[in-house]
Amino acid sequence: MWGRAGKRPAALAVAGLAVAAGVVTSTTAVSSAREPSAAFACRVTYSANDWGSGFSATVGIANVGSAAADGWTLTYSYTGNQTLQQGWSGTWTQSGKQITVTNASWNAAIPAGGSVSTGANFSYSGTNTTPATFAVNGAACTGTPPTTVTTPTTKPTTPTTTPTTTTSTPPPPGPAPALHVSGTKLLTADGQTYRLLGVNRSSAEFACVQGKGMWDSGPVDQASVDAMKAWNIHAVRIPLNEDCWLGLSGTPSGAPYQQAVKDYAKLLEANGINPILDLHWTHGQYTGNSSACTDVNATCQKPMPDRQYTPTFWTQVATAFKGDNAVVFDLFNEPYPDAAANWSDAAASWRCLRDGGTCTGIGYTVAGMQELLDAVRATGAQNVVMTGGLTWTNDLTQWLAYKPADPAGNLVASWHSYNFNACVTASCWDSQIGTVAAQVPVQAGEIGQNTCAHDYLDQVMAWLDAHNLGYTAWTWNPWGCSGGNVLIEDFAGTPTKTYGEGFRAHLLAVHP
Repeated sequence: MWGRAGKRPAALAVAGLAVAAGVVTSTTAVSSAREPSAAFACRVTYSANDWGSGFSATVGIANVGSAAADGWTLTYSYTGNQTLQQGWSGTWTQSGKQITVTNASWNAAIPAGGSVSTGANFSYSGTNTTPATFAVNGAACTGTPPTTVTTPTTKPTTPTTTPTTTTSTPPPPGPAPALHVSGTKLLTADGQTYRLLGVNRSSAEFACVQGKGMWDSGPVDQASVDAMKAWNIHAVRIPLNEDCWLGLSGTPSGAPYQQAVKDYAKLLEANGINPILDLHWTHGQYTGNSSACTDVNATCQKPMPDRQYTPTFWTQVATAFKGDNAVVFDLFNEPYPDAAANWSDAAASWRCLRDGGTCTGIGYTVAGMQELLDAVRATGAQNVVMTGGLTWTNDLTQWLAYKPADPAGNLVASWHSYNFNACVTASCWDSQIGTVAAQVPVQAGEIGQNTCAHDYLDQVMAWLDAHNLGYTAWTWNPWGCSGGNVLIEDFAGTPTKTYGEGFRAHLLAVHP
């Protein structure tokens, strides 16, 4: 996103996926779900995040038998007036009080000892009693129920809190893992596959140049990080401002700004959360197509970084975090040299992105991604580096052909996905993003939707989960969700309705 100061031009927005009417909602159409296999030994876990007039239910199905299961259909019933609104990670339907969930195509198989999770949002009034029995493929699940789930309920044998959430895998104690790229995966130092799942913490890109201090008056203390951990957040993307880091303009600027960024990154790392440092706003006067401001200073998103200052920025940032491979570098937020050139020559725009120099429609000399990556590596830093595509990082069609060369082999493709972008369907993701993900890791640095709902968010997360890719949602800032894409009501982590509620419920059901 462009930050609090503005959004992408409406002219570039296209309609997102339509939400079907009625109570049948899903990330995969019914026709694509497999027929369930025979009954298998299973255990079902159920948790609910209840906000009084509605709730998000998360249901886990564990295969406790010795053989893999291929296809599943879950059934259970409510005793009240709970009404299905929308579901994800499966096809959800309701008939009277009975709920039926059929696997999606990508989560049909459950290996012996493995598990899958699915979830949905419901509305209700009165009481919200936990379902008593569950069946999978027509047979009751008799596995030992979990002891850690707490749900709003009237059953005397079940603990009651209002509201409640179940955190399945909070960030581990100890520091965040050092990361490196191996093939199409991010790995920890001990060789374990890892996904960066979390949020963006906006404000360091604008507060310093808008007279709002460092973090827009928001806390960056242990309590605020604890609120993130309660959501199962494992990564925080931190947008930065070139001028403020380099001391060119803004307050705080220079050394105080740099120290504030370092301190916050260290705090996150100490709590098991990987920081992603993103260069968001840069120097350079741009007044062309889709201009967000005419200021030469870093007071808005520019189409490309400038050669005068941006290599120095990354040299300094890389030097500051060299040897700390838990920190990830995102070279430039959302390039749009194709828009600056009025979409006149796609190949030239991709060359501009990689090589910089003189680019059509941009009045200053551009720093390309290869030059910025070289600046990072020249310091000796081996950190994982993210680099995006065109059209505000939504277009990765030629990313593989124009990716910068990385001698460290630690390069990740950055992708942004909002409901108003051009590439908003699973078929587009399969053909464009999936092609890149088949060769290098892809990290969705920003995902969201501008309607305060989460139906589009659910679809893109389901696709990313199925492809084992990471994502960080926009944004962990209490700005009110009337404009969309705002996750929290306060820094204590109270989720917005329903965008924040949906994202939190999803994070609590997945693992990095």
